[in-house]
Amino acid sequence: MTYKKRIASLVFVDSLIVLASIFICYYLLLPYENSYSPVLVASSVVLLLIHHFFAYRYGLYKKVWAYSSVSELVAILKAVTFSVLIVAILQLVVANSLYTRTLAITWMMHILLIGGSRFAWRMYRDTYIKPNPDRKRALIIGAGAAGTMVARDLNQKINSELEPIGYIDDDFTKHSLEIMNIPVLGGVKQIESIVKEFKIEHIIIAIPSLSRMDVQRIYTECAKTTAKTKILPLLEDLMTGKVEVSQIREVQVEDLLGRDPVELDMESISEKLEGKTILVTGAGGSIGSEICRQVCKFNPEKLILLGHGENSIYTIHMELRNQYGDAIDIVPIIADVQDRKRIFEVVEKYMPSVIYHAAAHKHVPLMEINPKEAVKNNIFGTKNVAEAAHEYHVENFVLVSTDKAVNPPNVMGATKRFAEMVIQNLAQGSNTKFAAVRFGNVLGSRGSVIPLFKKQIAAGGPVTVTDPEMTRYFMTIPEASRLVIQAGALASGGEVFVLDMGEPVKIVDLAKNVIRLSGYTEDEIKINYSGIRPGEKLFEELLNENEIQSEKVFPKIYVGKAAPISKHELVYLLEEIPSLTSSELKELLVGVACRKNVEVSGEVIG
Repeated sequence: MTYKKRIASLVFVDSLIVLASIFICYYLLLPYENSYSPVLVASSVVLLLIHHFFAYRYGLYKKVWAYSSVSELVAILKAVTFSVLIVAILQLVVANSLYTRTLAITWMMHILLIGGSRFAWRMYRDTYIKPNPDRKRALIIGAGAAGTMVARDLNQKINSELEPIGYIDDDFTKHSLEIMNIPVLGGVKQIESIVKEFKIEHIIIAIPSLSRMDVQRIYTECAKTTAKTKILPLLEDLMTGKVEVSQIREVQVEDLLGRDPVELDMESISEKLEGKTILVTGAGGSIGSEICRQVCKFNPEKLILLGHGENSIYTIHMELRNQYGDAIDIVPIIADVQDRKRIFEVVEKYMPSVIYHAAAHKHVPLMEINPKEAVKNNIFGTKNVAEAAHEYHVENFVLVSTDKAVNPPNVMGATKRFAEMVIQNLAQGSNTKFAAVRFGNVLGSRGSVIPLFKKQIAAGGPVTVTDPEMTRYFMTIPEASRLVIQAGALASGGEVFVLDMGEPVKIVDLAKNVIRLSGYTEDEIKINYSGIRPGEKLFEELLNENEIQSEKVFPKIYVGKAAPISKHELVYLLEEIPSLTSSELKELLVGVACRKNVEVSGEVIG
């Protein structure tokens, strides 16, 4: 039935109901009266017209009554009550009389018949139209509003593949009760036994406001069973309308990090970004592209996407243009940060207010083999962009650094620490506010261990882990990008910002989670240990003991005053670097980054 035909049908049915209600009441109250008073006739006409107005006002003609519930009943009560009240007021004003009993019975008949006409389809549908009989048995974790919405949605969809068998909730006052004829079977600790007893095939975590620690706790219990575990979207996504409650998704590794994402100071960031020109280097990379996405939320006037790889810059450029259109002037720039002249030309032309420097070589074993490339990109590339920022009075410069810059045994970490020293020296006496941001491994980024694990699992295993004791700090790409943006707003010059990343995660535990999330057991997908690769550490640090400050400058953000070397030493080292062999270069970089005394051409540095 078309929309217009549906509206016409409901209007016709309601008209019959309104008129029938009035005259049924008249015969009930005055069964032997054969004439109709003018007031009664006029009241009937007015009530009919007013009812249609309030029915439209409260959406009675637009609701899908197959899914009617309490909210629809409330809408009927409002429409009928206001209609009858207005007729009563008109009777008093115009006729100076009030047909109290007639109006009261009309009101009741009105609600009974209109409510019945609307809920009849719902009752027929629930009674005679049965869902798919081959549905799989599902357990819903969370007997709150979201859980009941999931249960209702699963039961109302004829083609639903899941049948809700029961709820799990740690609120013991709900245990043994029923919600929508579905029992609350117990708490989280009982999941394993309940899954076995009721032959559960799917588990749905339906508490969108859960912290990551709680998600991890619940998933640990779910992982003890053979049931497949899914989760409701995050509360933030539900509230902003990005997704619906029915859009249940697979549990992801990010859900099990055990740490809630960092919240931003939107006001201070808006002051830095709104209506400004922003430049992001490495804009095609995992972190750089996400920084661009986050920056666009703050309505900059112009966003400069600078990168060396044309395909990655093209991809992020098209994505942002499709999303923001002409609202933001998005300019793709193909340039290499090692090309000093080109970088200065770009900064001079666009005069950005903020530069986020994400361009870098980040792969530890590769940089061990190619130390000179690490130096050219991570040190001299940073120096070029930072000095251009200083030269053209850019307000803020934020360097994306790494936890591997702390006491680094490898070239990559040492070059990033060197890059920090470069901007720390530039920060002294500069109008530009320079800052660095250190964080741990980023899930889903290029070179991340997660895609490698998934590829190995898809091939049937084994999953390779370097060492059973290897631990790392982890965060998501959006979290890393938000931290970079927040640091730009907090910077006063020369700081190294660090996220409170919670407890480090064992790589082997991460591998086990990925195996389970892929639908396998550890017996099906084996884990092999390959040994620590060149330049790797068993444990990563975010600040060394001389850099630690106990107080946070922002929720979950610390600042450490990493000790810079003198400007004289820095200039001398940068001059010496090009003439060194690879082995000499590594010794120099690691020694200086770890604050050890290093002799170069007869001069001791450190």
